[in-house]
Amino acid sequence: MKWTFGRSRTTARLIISQKNRFSTIYKYYPRKSRGASEGHRSAIISGLTIPMRSLFPVSLLSLVLALAQGSVPAKAPNAAQADPSSSSLPHFEDIAQQAGLNVSHISSPEKRYIIESVSGGIGLIDCDNDGKLDIIAVNGSNVDRYRQRGGDPMITLYHQDADLKFTDITKQAGLNRVGWGMGVAVADYDNDGLPDIYVTGYGGNALYHNLGNCKFEDVTDKAGVAVGGLSLGAAWADYDRDGHVDLFVSRYVHVEMDKLPELGSDQKFCQFRGVQVQCGPWGMQGETDFLFHNRGDGTFEDVSKKAHVDDPKRYYGMGAVWGDYDNDGWPDLYVADDAGPNYLYRNKHDGTFEEVGLMMGADLSGDGQELGSMGVDMGDYDHKGRLDIFVTEFVDQSDTLYHNNGSDFADVSWNSKIAQPSHPYVGWGTGFFDMDNSGWLDIFVANGHVYPQVDTIPNAAHFRQPMLLFRNKHDGSFDEMGAAVGFADIPLQSRRGAAFGDLNNDGCVDIVTLNVGAPPSLLLNHCQNGNHRVLFKLLGTKSNRLAIGARVTVKAGGVTQFSEVKGGSGYISQNDLRQHFGLGSNATMEEVRVRWPSGESELFHDVAADFIYTIIEGQGIKDKTALPSPSPAAQKTQ
Repeated sequence: MKWTFGRSRTTARLIISQKNRFSTIYKYYPRKSRGASEGHRSAIISGLTIPMRSLFPVSLLSLVLALAQGSVPAKAPNAAQADPSSSSLPHFEDIAQQAGLNVSHISSPEKRYIIESVSGGIGLIDCDNDGKLDIIAVNGSNVDRYRQRGGDPMITLYHQDADLKFTDITKQAGLNRVGWGMGVAVADYDNDGLPDIYVTGYGGNALYHNLGNCKFEDVTDKAGVAVGGLSLGAAWADYDRDGHVDLFVSRYVHVEMDKLPELGSDQKFCQFRGVQVQCGPWGMQGETDFLFHNRGDGTFEDVSKKAHVDDPKRYYGMGAVWGDYDNDGWPDLYVADDAGPNYLYRNKHDGTFEEVGLMMGADLSGDGQELGSMGVDMGDYDHKGRLDIFVTEFVDQSDTLYHNNGSDFADVSWNSKIAQPSHPYVGWGTGFFDMDNSGWLDIFVANGHVYPQVDTIPNAAHFRQPMLLFRNKHDGSFDEMGAAVGFADIPLQSRRGAAFGDLNNDGCVDIVTLNVGAPPSLLLNHCQNGNHRVLFKLLGTKSNRLAIGARVTVKAGGVTQFSEVKGGSGYISQNDLRQHFGLGSNATMEEVRVRWPSGESELFHDVAADFIYTIIEGQGIKDKTALPSPSPAAQKTQ
């Protein structure tokens, strides 16, 4: 038997487990007594027995109660160095139409089936290495089109020409596989220096090998990564540090196109607040997940069961992200599951993983509830040197922010002021990013309901919903500033994926979103406020070529921040692989450290801000391109 304790501001968790699958979970929920003075609390003890019953020793109960009084520190180091109210807010402008992003995502207006509600992702890629980001938008489909003709081309590829003008080059690029596109992730699986594209979908996924100049070859069958079923999330990482990126794929519900449950056909699983809606995921069978090991010869091996990440419980897998949450130099994996516990897989360094979400307190809400998790990202929002986890959730559940305490995670959604603004909405695409180059990570959330029928329900959140932007207050909490940064001027959509990157190389992180049944949005960030910034493009030699999984740590003005290169994150989407850091008033970084996926590290001193640097593993800084002046006078131009 072993005992594991976890604590947060609101919950202390005691897990008593044995080597068999039977365990008892006790939770203590501290709460203020009605009418009590500040600091006086009453307690609720709840036990969840599955199915073993065991005694709860009084000494252990006392320890749980003591742990429950602990909390995540509200203040982060150096928080007094910068006041978020002292710098002007950025302004976001949707320029998608004038930029040429005019291909509409395909869906059905009624969303009669759950498969019609979960597409899709969006991604950023520099497909010809010209230094300008191009855009991948998943196309989706609907049941009628899939039954009649096998679906639609899975993605649209927009090439960025000049001055933020994009051209649809999908056909010329050879991206012609037909199906039902869901998500997208980018990596260089064969280390030839060109980014390749993996697309998840229904009925089969697609791997496109980049031949150069944005020309692609469909190598799905040769590589052995077609999968089948309804795949949503995809995330690349070199989990065994052999120099070749491997691929994780999460799958959702089991779908048989000729046996789809009809809208409203079950009172328990096909109604929402008295209105008939699509069925699921409750009441539907889930699917297993896949981990493909890269053999290094253009083919992959299914090692899902051997690695213990195949999800034999068949939870409803959605977004996935790799990140080194325990700082041991090996990539770990977090999987967001709809209507069930989430998975946190710790890398054991031997090709296998241990699921630690339950023991670490990162699987459920702080009060022990299974949530409808969609998108997920990792980032160090309070400069503690550890990756925290943010997860978007279903309506009336609030998005979840898990603070990484080192020994466990704490749900700080309410204390951080994330929960209340997100509670009415259905969250999807998300990401940690520095919207104003302050040096502190903010959080973006793309929202949109799954049921168009909610528009008929009085006082309910609508199908098309506002985007949220949580500005970091540098004290462990956030302010929701969506309307203040221009989102109120952007038409409402039911959004899904979101991707983050500097599309016009001016040092401000822009956002692209996938809009259900409509063309995408390109949210141009006008963030010039005098704050300095920097971007790093990393190229591996011993490590995988695009350095997926590398960690960049920057020290400037006494503040240390870090980020990792991710091959897929958020809600089934792909960010810019370059690592962006806001530096506030600091024009120089005292230190820049790159920890490569191979385990090797390189340290650079006194590096100037306001450049895009290219760093090659073992060769140092090989190139740099100046960014425009960060002064307010240097405004973005379209």
